[in-house]
Amino acid sequence: MSAPSPAPRELANAIRALSMDAVQQANSGHPGAPMGMADMAEVLWRGFMKHNPANPQWFNRDRFVLSNGHGSMLLYSLLHLTGYPLSLDDLKNFRQLGSPTAGHPEYHDCPGVETTTGPLGQGIANAVGMALAEKMMAAQFNRDDCEVVDHYTYCFLGDGCMMEGISHEVCSLAGTLGLGKLIAFYDDNGISIDGQVQGWFTDDTVERFRAYGWQVIADVDGHDAAALHQAVLTARANTEQPTLICCKTVIGFGSPNKQGSEDSHGAPLGHDEIALAKDTLGWEYGPFEIPEHVYTAWDARTAGANAEAEWNALVARYAEQHPQLAAEFERRISGALPDGFSAAADAFIQSCQDSMEKVATRKASQNTLDAYGPLLPELVGGSADLGGSNNTVWKGCKAVSAADASGNYLHYGVREFGMTAVMNGMQLHGGLRPYGGTFLMFMEYARNAVRMAALMKQPTVLVYTHDSIGLGEDGPTHQPVEQIANLRLTPNLSTWRPCDTVESAVAWKAALERQDGPTALIFSRQNLPCMARDADTLGNVARGGYVLSQTGSGAPDAIIIATGSEVELAMAAAAQLGEQGRNVRVVSMPATDVFLAQDVAYRDAVLPPAVRARVAVEAGIADYWFRFVGLDGRVVGMHGFGASAPAADLYRHFNITAEAVVAAVSELL
Repeated sequence: MSAPSPAPRELANAIRALSMDAVQQANSGHPGAPMGMADMAEVLWRGFMKHNPANPQWFNRDRFVLSNGHGSMLLYSLLHLTGYPLSLDDLKNFRQLGSPTAGHPEYHDCPGVETTTGPLGQGIANAVGMALAEKMMAAQFNRDDCEVVDHYTYCFLGDGCMMEGISHEVCSLAGTLGLGKLIAFYDDNGISIDGQVQGWFTDDTVERFRAYGWQVIADVDGHDAAALHQAVLTARANTEQPTLICCKTVIGFGSPNKQGSEDSHGAPLGHDEIALAKDTLGWEYGPFEIPEHVYTAWDARTAGANAEAEWNALVARYAEQHPQLAAEFERRISGALPDGFSAAADAFIQSCQDSMEKVATRKASQNTLDAYGPLLPELVGGSADLGGSNNTVWKGCKAVSAADASGNYLHYGVREFGMTAVMNGMQLHGGLRPYGGTFLMFMEYARNAVRMAALMKQPTVLVYTHDSIGLGEDGPTHQPVEQIANLRLTPNLSTWRPCDTVESAVAWKAALERQDGPTALIFSRQNLPCMARDADTLGNVARGGYVLSQTGSGAPDAIIIATGSEVELAMAAAAQLGEQGRNVRVVSMPATDVFLAQDVAYRDAVLPPAVRARVAVEAGIADYWFRFVGLDGRVVGMHGFGASAPAADLYRHFNITAEAVVAAVSELL
């Protein structure tokens, strides 16, 4: 006769014990949240989560996001106990160099971690993106006889996430879009780092989320397994609304002297308190000791393998009944671009060169979307209430709504931060390639989500228009100055600032073919001429920086480096200098990171080290460009904020003109 299965509380106590022990061994971390959320996690992971520890990337798995990522030992304990390739030694090395168990969950570094969390509120935003992607993929691919996309997104979040503004942005959007397979657990323990939250957080959370259009299950005892189980059943029964389960919990549950207090939030409990806590919980085992019967009860490998096998059989039947859809589905979830995309994009780039059209690069971007969009059914666009200004809406766009998620365009509303973090979640989910637009200035609202995309190397496409003082009369509040430099300095982020239709099409192609990080595409408001290029020059655009023109043969006397709208100024300056007998080279450098990744021979051919007379021109902060012109070079650019006036007046006022470039080159020569 087999031994009875352990009680839910004993299984939850395994999480508490591992969390206490790991934080103590690291002498760093947050034990209180894992101890408080352990019962919630036990009910969800043992009673409802569909996942396969042997294949953490199985597409139809449920997604679990720990938005309050400082409680990372909760997630690491779950992954270890359920059978993921995360060893006890990994837990013992919590927060140590090179360990997969980092202080906050890190995507890529630890199997089973769906997204990097830590900056509070972004986890729930990522979860909204995942649930949105599931709904869209289901609308596009499911058929009555075969639902190949059918999974939930679960998220734990705490008081800190609720206070962060991004939670308001994304949870409002989730309610509007009717994300019925998003289920969030609010760990309502009333504690943040500074203590009891009543002094700074008195929102009526229940009514707030009801106003968003969520189903709210209030007043759930977060330590009552039966109540939690029933709450999840109720949540899953409602497929029209996202659900918030409000769980009243005690932070540091089980610690006699520190539970319910900020003392258990962000520091080890201490050996003596851990011993008392284990005694209080009835946990009779030593540090990092998990008895076999507890491991057996937690083990999800067999159930996970069976669930994936059932889905594989469903997909096989789907392929028989819907072969074309199945092939497209497999391509989409693999992340591969369609066959022939590169060649078709190259043909469009050549057509841009041939037509020599003078348009704003934001319009060139839209024209490119009209060309590339029909080739890429996975492309999902959007804008933060600026679709007509960002030109993110192309001819084949269809808006996504709660009633019909089969479209490919999202109206995010004025939610730049939320939009960017939701895009991260969509990309992490798989099967879609999101892009979203706003003015470059308002990248600032989204900055941390941009950084998280780069940290996780997610290939989202960030469309930023109105890129300089060239936007004119809206003034310095809307005129970006330091933002492009900020983006260029971000690791893993590729930044393009095209000068014309050709560079815009090349930039979009590079962004869509990139798989190892996000791309920022920086576009102008004002019209820009298309530059003449021969075949060799056209082929070098994709290298990020290239010789656009030279007034004479042989080694140049001076080099002018420019991007975007200032390439036109550089060309005009070079023409004037050429009339003076100067041999001046113009280098267009739309993507500095791409140029710097080229081999030394190419870089030196474009920017010969012996040519010290160098001038850079860009209507952004000047300081960035000294890395290319040297301390002895000159930069024609911005040294402060902009002003409100017509664009032409501003360029003259801030001395960003062809004449200023000519003067700078002449001074060097």
